[in-house]
Amino acid sequence: MSEEKENIQFELTDELLDDVKGLIESREDRELKKRLDEFHYADIAEILDELDLEEAIYIIKLLDSETTSDVIMELDEDNREKVLRNLSDKEIAEEIEELDTDDAADIIAELPEDRQQYVISQIEDEEHKAEIKELLAYDEDTAGGLMAKELVKVYETWTVAGCLRRIRGQAKEVTRVHSIYVVNKQEKLIGRLSLKDLIVAKSEQKIADIYISNVDYVNVNEEAEEVAKVMSKYDLEAIPVVDDNLVLLGRITIDDIVDVLKEEADKDYQLAAGITGDVDSDDSILDLTRARLPWLFLGLVGGVGAFLIMEGFQEAFNKYAVLFFFTPLIAAMAGNVGVQSSAIIVQGLANDDVKGSINGRLLKEMFLAALNGLILAVFLFLFVWFSKGEKSTALAISLSLVVVIIVAGLIGTFVPLFLDKRGIDPAIATGPFITTSNDIFGILIYFWIAKLILGI
Repeated sequence: MSEEKENIQFELTDELLDDVKGLIESREDRELKKRLDEFHYADIAEILDELDLEEAIYIIKLLDSETTSDVIMELDEDNREKVLRNLSDKEIAEEIEELDTDDAADIIAELPEDRQQYVISQIEDEEHKAEIKELLAYDEDTAGGLMAKELVKVYETWTVAGCLRRIRGQAKEVTRVHSIYVVNKQEKLIGRLSLKDLIVAKSEQKIADIYISNVDYVNVNEEAEEVAKVMSKYDLEAIPVVDDNLVLLGRITIDDIVDVLKEEADKDYQLAAGITGDVDSDDSILDLTRARLPWLFLGLVGGVGAFLIMEGFQEAFNKYAVLFFFTPLIAAMAGNVGVQSSAIIVQGLANDDVKGSINGRLLKEMFLAALNGLILAVFLFLFVWFSKGEKSTALAISLSLVVVIIVAGLIGTFVPLFLDKRGIDPAIATGPFITTSNDIFGILIYFWIAKLILGI
């Protein structure tokens, strides 16, 4: 991978884009390359994302593979797909040879299946090729799919002097050396080595005498989200990956975990907004419709359900028309409380902060909702009483509000916990599903209590 350039403030402006486009159009390659060399590869990718495909391909073929390999990794996913489609198998292979194995495997995995083997066959480094093939065999959402083969490892039988000589060679293949891992003759991970301990140790000492046996690791089949939780909990910049026999296979670095967390956050945000599937604003109208329509249809069904409930209480409307005008308030409060409760639980589940039994959580939420409901009900009671002069109506509406808030809070707490227990993404419970269900229950409870109190 290319060396990182000095950290400078980058701002993509229309002036900069016009400058780059002008240099491309005039074919001033030397000046264009000099200009782009001023920027970090992530900044160059940002520029390419704003250019036409033909202009982006021109720059990629102009720059050296060491730079463009990193640039391609930073491109928007859709733009990267278009760029790869317009590069030959040999050109893609040349870019891949400059990448770490995990990034190389990710690029190849994005290619059509019938093209993957052709690209792999063009990779000249046989060891690199074999490692990429190994990584492609793992599910992309597991530790194996995230890990890179590049790492620094030493054997417990080595002396300090021999170890220092050997790790120099290994370190050349590793972009950042976060840890030095210690293995035995069977390649099993047995510990880690402190760089400080290595430097101060005597040359003839064995690694077995100075290594630290306490080392965190993850299994190669561990889910990506679980890996993220482990690294977040212990503030790790990298973590080794082992198989069922504790044989060291590779390592996962924090940059890969940041990508996992971002993808998970994006997915949860879309679910909470009532969007299924991985889509963005640049996708086709048909794809966006497929992602949005299911939850919109659920909202429609919920609205029809609310209409049928209200129709069943038409007699109450005839005698107490004021009940009708407070229906939106009750429905809105039910939806808001449900979303608040479910959002807190979903966040706790994501951070692994939800402890204890479901019953304990429900009891706590019930008392919390009751307190909030009582405070709000007092204000609502006074408002209805003074504005309408009807104490019994004010009591019916305010009491309904308390019960609705309690029920909505319980539903908002129980549903994500239940979904999580069943292995379903609980983020679903923060979107239209919870809002619609609470709207229906809220209206039903509202009119039932009003009818009971007012004797309709």
